[in-house]
Amino acid sequence: MAFHYDLTDMQLLINIADSHSMTRGAAKTHLSLPAASTRVKNLEESFGSRLLHRTNQGVVLTPPGEAFLRHARIIMAQAEHMRGDMQDYGKGLKGQVRVFANTTAMTEFMPHVLQEFLTTHPNVDVHLREHLSYMIVKAIAEGSAEIGIVAGRSDNNEVEFFPYRSNRLVLVTALDHPLAQRTSLPFADTLDYNYVGLSEWSAIHPFLLKTASELGRPFKFRIEVGNFEAVCRMIEAGIGIGVIPGAVAYRFRKKMKIRVVKLTDPWAERMLHVCLRNMQSLPNVARDLVELLLDGAPDGKDDMPG
Repeated sequence: MAFHYDLTDMQLLINIADSHSMTRGAAKTHLSLPAASTRVKNLEESFGSRLLHRTNQGVVLTPPGEAFLRHARIIMAQAEHMRGDMQDYGKGLKGQVRVFANTTAMTEFMPHVLQEFLTTHPNVDVHLREHLSYMIVKAIAEGSAEIGIVAGRSDNNEVEFFPYRSNRLVLVTALDHPLAQRTSLPFADTLDYNYVGLSEWSAIHPFLLKTASELGRPFKFRIEVGNFEAVCRMIEAGIGIGVIPGAVAYRFRKKMKIRVVKLTDPWAERMLHVCLRNMQSLPNVARDLVELLLDGAPDGKDDMPG
């Protein structure tokens, strides 16, 4: 059986899968909806299998569609690699790098790194997205992104991990809070008090819930906000306490009336890792960004006070 497909077909399936919509996938691929539908139909006829299934929540891929998607992501990544390698020889080509990062990396490290990177790579676009760490590792393994920054590391043998920066979690309180005079304490000692935190999309939220549950204690989220600065503002106002990365806490302590208390639990000291499928297979521009990330933290530290 002869299979007929091209790079546009593969990009279309990727865009449909990412948006869970035929309409949005077509638009993102710069195709009309009828043209996109025809391409999908031709693919299905070529493979002899349904690739998409429509539900009330949108379009989802069938098992054959998921298989096609995995190969499409790898092929499109290789095409991007080729374009990056040829960039030095042509004019008008713009490279792109897809980066998925967790909350801490997004807010604390990426702005400075990307400012430097984009200054030296004016013809490169960086597509930066925030995700939970386990989702990032999965995306790297599947080829949805070239570079990830995650807390900890997993046993996924399809992904390489490089130590990046320490990511110590600390307790933050108002100056007059009962725990403010403690220099250090275990997480269990904080669970009688109301918490302020990020919403459930952040990695810290489910982690703290799980840790409290393992201690057999309820976790009292009094208010959830959208970013670390808002967390610290609410804590300063006496609404509750919070656990956030130390790099964030010490930065906001300079301009807010908050106290930072060390957590003695072993899990409070974590390491951020840069992850990718394979350094040698990265496009040149992506490799440049990885090298800049790793050069920026030669000792794996984030210069937090002790």
